[in-house]
Amino acid sequence: MNEIIFAVLHCARLIVTVESSIKDFIMAESLEQMPKSDTIRLRDRYIGQSCKLFYKSNPLKIVRAEGQYMYDEKGNQYLDCINNVAHVGHCHPDVVRAGQEQIALLSTNNRFLHDNLVLCASRLASLLPEPLSICFLVNSGSEANDLALRLAQTHTKNKDVITLDHAYHGHLTTTIDISPYKFNKLDGTGKRDWVHVAPCPDVYRGKYCAIDYIDEDLGVKYAEDVKQICKDIKAQGRGVCAYIAESLMSVGGQILPPPNYFQNVYRHVREAGGICIADEVQVGFGRVGTHMWAFQLFGEDVVPDIITLGKPMGNGHPVAAVVTTPEIARSFYNTGIEYFNTYGGNPVSCAITNAVMEAIEREGLQENALKVGNHLLAELKKLAKRRKIIGDVRGAGLFVGIELVRDRIKRIPATAEAKHVVSRMKEKKILISSDGPDNNVLKLKPPMVFTLENANHFISVLDKVLDEVDIDFDEVICILHLLRYAANYNLYQNNIPMKYYFFLKN
Repeated sequence: MNEIIFAVLHCARLIVTVESSIKDFIMAESLEQMPKSDTIRLRDRYIGQSCKLFYKSNPLKIVRAEGQYMYDEKGNQYLDCINNVAHVGHCHPDVVRAGQEQIALLSTNNRFLHDNLVLCASRLASLLPEPLSICFLVNSGSEANDLALRLAQTHTKNKDVITLDHAYHGHLTTTIDISPYKFNKLDGTGKRDWVHVAPCPDVYRGKYCAIDYIDEDLGVKYAEDVKQICKDIKAQGRGVCAYIAESLMSVGGQILPPPNYFQNVYRHVREAGGICIADEVQVGFGRVGTHMWAFQLFGEDVVPDIITLGKPMGNGHPVAAVVTTPEIARSFYNTGIEYFNTYGGNPVSCAITNAVMEAIEREGLQENALKVGNHLLAELKKLAKRRKIIGDVRGAGLFVGIELVRDRIKRIPATAEAKHVVSRMKEKKILISSDGPDNNVLKLKPPMVFTLENANHFISVLDKVLDEVDIDFDEVICILHLLRYAANYNLYQNNIPMKYYFFLKN
């Protein structure tokens, strides 16, 4: 008996040793890449120019990642604060294992029965309030939003859609049509006549700002604009199909809608005969901390008719979903047109999604998002008291926005400064990006394994970088006057702090 136990333990040690050796080999091999200049040259030659890179002037060549860290071809480690695709951490071992084991067994379409698909769908439905219970598995958030529109148009027999200013819902033709962020570009397609744009419910610099409407319910005010759009559609002899919005607006500038907004919007839209679509592609799966889904932040009476899911559920693998009600799914079925998606709901994608959902629950990642997110927001608000360039700090869980301004009273967007901060943070091995209509909002959506230590490190480095652009406008005026009247212009000019040169230059 002892000999058998010894043999088993010996085999186990060998397996661990082999796995460790393989991992070390892979890590070593991953660093033996072609020169970065060759990668850039080949990309320029064979990849479409419209496919953009982060840090265009000096793009990163990332060769591996683990947890909340990414590594370039030289082995430099970067703290990833923006890659909300790697939801449970880059290369999570359980997620990787689930994908490897399943693809070694079977990868085919969903016309064959398979446990992974039904287990994935039932688990998704269990995380959502009734009546959201019927699932369609697809491959990307863009596909999910495209299918959501198709479901809505089939069910309501209307076409007109209400979207939000500066919204982004995907790169397909249909989703670009409902994404002002895309169709309003210089060479964009422009707004279609069936698309209606409502103001983004931004209480910091939107149509209705908290500072200008102190005693008013801004959620109600923003919702009234949607109500008016519904009336205008009806006055044109048309019908409302759907209202679509991210539960928290990401590309719009990390926006948290005010209380009572969604309750009233959903009521107005439904009274007009439309349905409500919640785009949770970037904000779902526990990122907001207090709830699994961002729409739940606004109360139990806010339940969409369709919810779209994406990025986080595959942890880097292409998988997404649409979840709707039995009634809407029945309308879709009654058309007699089969819905088929070659890779949607394949066993590998579903195995990976199941592993992601298990990791979120087992490792308490939603709770971690709440704890670390609350700490991060509190520390950022402290930093804002010292750094005048920070106009607003907002967020929920590990969905955080830091709006930079040149003047807190006038709220002048600090666009150039935000670009500088993003670049300098990269130099200091922290990856962030900026967004919003003026591209002046620093956004953080890190992997959910982000720690308190990571948050503190981020704050410390950001503080130092902001010092390079955080200017005192009274001092600027004094410097301008002195430059104008100083007898020894060059002597004075040479003693101006660098950050004032940056301001004057931009």
